[in-house]
Amino acid sequence: MSAITLTNQGFSATSINPSASHLTRRGRLARTLVVLSLSVLMASGFAMKAGAGSVENPAGPAQFVTVVVAPGESLWTLASALADGGDVRALVNEIVTVNSLDSVDVQAGVRLRIPVK
Repeated sequence: MSAITLTNQGFSATSINPSASHLTRRGRLARTLVVLSLSVLMASGFAMKAGAGSVENPAGPAQFVTVVVAPGESLWTLASALADGGDVRALVNEIVTVNSLDSVDVQAGVRLRIPVK
């Protein structure tokens, strides 16, 4: 790499040696911290991709009951019948999540997987 300096006498070309630039102690520390933080981010990304961040149910795989929605039924009526005294709202949310539903509206004849505790 070279640099050109303008002077009153004309042009003066000087050569810049890239190996001649030295980092200070603060610069080396900053470079080390940047490389270390990028390494940690990459490692955590690979770990999440490998499934290290997934949370498994400690009781084992979830149990499901498949139900066909009858005419006039809603998620609320299904959940209240199967909640066994539990929170009906939580069961409705689980049914929506498990079945990847866009809303709580369901049509008759639809098969739904309902988690059983």
